Amino acid sequence: MMRPLMIAACFLLTATAFSASAQDAQAPAAPAAAAPAAAAPTAPTAPVSLKGDAARGKQLTYTCQGCHGVTGYKNAYPNYHVPRIGGQSEVYLTNALTEYKKGTRKHPTMQAQAQSFSDQDIADIAAFLSTVK
Repeated sequence: MMRPLMIAACFLLTATAFSASAQDAQAPAAPAAAAPAAAAPTAPTAPVSLKGDAARGKQLTYTCQGCHGVTGYKNAYPNYHVPRIGGQSEVYLTNALTEYKKGTRKHPTMQAQAQSFSDQDIADIAAFLSTVK
């Protein structure tokens, strides 16, 4: 049986992600004169390590069950492989959600989902999912 509400929610998230991408593409670039003259490349900073709360993460992952909780890890529509997220390492899950949030990892639905999470939400989700067997 199809779940119309879940499909509508996924469609809305996908449409929101595409809309945000289109707006970002249309944003004007900053003028070159506005850049500081002594702008030197900076070393990447290490991400702040947040302590995740697995109990809160369990509440936040409720919507994840719509795709990742399907038996056999197959999405209902379209029919494609959905990766197993339960039991993955906390570091992997944090990195993946952060990359979706930044847009460096591409998947419209996951990008829309991750953009709604704070860094603490991501830490909580990773803390919970890493304990799922």
